[in-house]
Amino acid sequence: MLRLIEMLIPEEKKTDAENLLEDDSKVFDFWFGKVSEKKVQIKLLVDAEKNQTVIDKLEDNFGSYEGFRLLMFDVQASLPIQESEIEESEEEKKKGDWKETKGVSREELYNSAIDDVKLSSVYLLLIGLSAIVASIGVLRGDVAVIIGAMVIAPMLGPSVGLSLATTLADFRLAKRALKASLFGIALGFLIAVVLGLFLTTDPTTSTEIMARTNVGYGDVALALAAGSAGALAYTRGISATLIGVMVAIALVPTLVASGLLLGSGHYSLSFLAMMLFFINLICINLSGVLTFIVQGIEPSTWWEAKKAKRLNRDALIIWLALLGVLIAVIYYMGIS
Repeated sequence: MLRLIEMLIPEEKKTDAENLLEDDSKVFDFWFGKVSEKKVQIKLLVDAEKNQTVIDKLEDNFGSYEGFRLLMFDVQASLPIQESEIEESEEEKKKGDWKETKGVSREELYNSAIDDVKLSSVYLLLIGLSAIVASIGVLRGDVAVIIGAMVIAPMLGPSVGLSLATTLADFRLAKRALKASLFGIALGFLIAVVLGLFLTTDPTTSTEIMARTNVGYGDVALALAAGSAGALAYTRGISATLIGVMVAIALVPTLVASGLLLGSGHYSLSFLAMMLFFINLICINLSGVLTFIVQGIEPSTWWEAKKAKRLNRDALIIWLALLGVLIAVIYYMGIS
């Protein structure tokens, strides 16, 4: 997979850019174009697997100059055909640079996450519709209806956005992701509670509801896999539609089951379902952060990376502790 990078820099920096790019083995080809008397445009064809290093190098060398602008585009095809893998130098092989395995740059990840954590009317409408459909599916025990509700539930964006914000120590993104998550959770839960007041909710005859009041190792594994898959879908540029369904399956049915049980007066079972929901939520974010870290997603500057590493460590400790406490509480209540 290839990326086309376009960069605008001052005319007097053209020679510096040419010297820099000629020595870069990660750049397949580059060419110049004149934009104005004071600006030149440089286009670079790079391997998508290696583009983050090139982007960082360009930003470090030219980002401080007035008029600097860098854009990235996917390349659908290129002639002559380029090798998808660039032969690493002996020095790179010795270093074992395992972090250069992602297909999407940090900047692309961030822009996608910003778009996906917007608290819009469409987002809230989709949450509301998915909660209604999921509630009916859970009450009827209809798996097909439940999966249909997951297709329209926009749960992936806020979850991945929060994981990415933690990885990059970006409090602005974290605030937006948390806001979208909390509003979505509150709305879905409230709708389920209202439906529970009017619809017959008998947990003894609904296997789909009872399944959401008992936690097992399979539920934890599902949530961990969902979070990791969500992060990988972003870093590899994979379509997130099916991955979003997987994340929603781990969250929405459990959330609406808790709301239905609360609305119908089954308070202890509602509490158990809500605890399972939070276990799933924590596991998804926990595995998302770990996957981003393994993929080498980190801030561009060393001081931000140092701060992010400290935040990641603290966040992982807190989430693991909360996960252990919640599992212990649910296990105790389930056997008492």
